[in-house]
Amino acid sequence: MAETAKRNFVRQQGIRDADAATCSRQYPALMLQPRLVGILVVLALIFQNGPFFLALSAILWWNVAVPARNPFDALYNRLVALPKDLPPMTPAPAPRRFAQGMAATFMLAVGVSLLLGWHLAAWILEGLLTAALAALIFGKFCLGSYLFHLFRGDAAFANRTLPWARE
Repeated sequence: MAETAKRNFVRQQGIRDADAATCSRQYPALMLQPRLVGILVVLALIFQNGPFFLALSAILWWNVAVPARNPFDALYNRLVALPKDLPPMTPAPAPRRFAQGMAATFMLAVGVSLLLGWHLAAWILEGLLTAALAALIFGKFCLGSYLFHLFRGDAAFANRTLPWARE
């Protein structure tokens, strides 16, 4: 089941032809960014720091606008792919960019809410952001990518990429 969930996740991210061999390389590469962002979000949550959320939002918006210059992908390529002679990360497909844009929007809203002193709004948005990150990191489910496929009218494919879906 775990391998199927990983393969579904990789497909959900926009790599539709992922097989077991491709998935074993792609899944860890695709998960580096969410894991690092998750750590940074935990720090931002602890300190309730609006400018830190805004900085995270800016980084994710950069990834959406210039996917070939994603700093997380560059980090993976330099520290993991190159030394292990693995294929490098390529620019993010549309579903992954949509998910990054969605996360960037949430972080922007949290940052602005904190700066304006709208603590209840910030807490609600932080809860939603935390739930989405937890589903991504621990559940192999990317809400943003899933919604991308739904909005594009491909509900059947979106549902086949759910972590619990069978092939």
